Amino acid sequence: MAKEAEVRLAIPASPEFLRLARLAAAGLASRMGFTYDEVEDLRIAIDELCFSLVGNSGRPGTIVLRYWMQDDGLVVEGVGQFEDGMGTSPSLSPLSQQILKAVVDEHELTIGQDGPEFRLLKRHDAA
Repeated sequence: MAKEAEVRLAIPASPEFLRLARLAAAGLASRMGFTYDEVEDLRIAIDELCFSLVGNSGRPGTIVLRYWMQDDGLVVEGVGQFEDGMGTSPSLSPLSQQILKAVVDEHELTIGQDGPEFRLLKRHDAA
């Protein structure tokens, strides 16, 4: 896979479709040589951040995800494009914040120009 390869995925903003976001991240991380534990950490982070955008019952609209590789890791960005507008500012519970600090190297959750968005970086520990 080329270092500059970018994968884009648009899914309905509903919890039952978040599995696709996790699978895409896991597949790319596996191809990059991430360990099983690193892949699982990435899947957990994707879940936490996507749920912060859509909530437990979902929202009308889509989440657009971009995945790309850096020399030392995988970057994932997600933007919620909701039919009901931006809604409230996305937030993470203290537990979600602790989980994210433990499983990824960088993460942020903000309101962007197109709606609520997140970014994460999971570095690969090349041994």
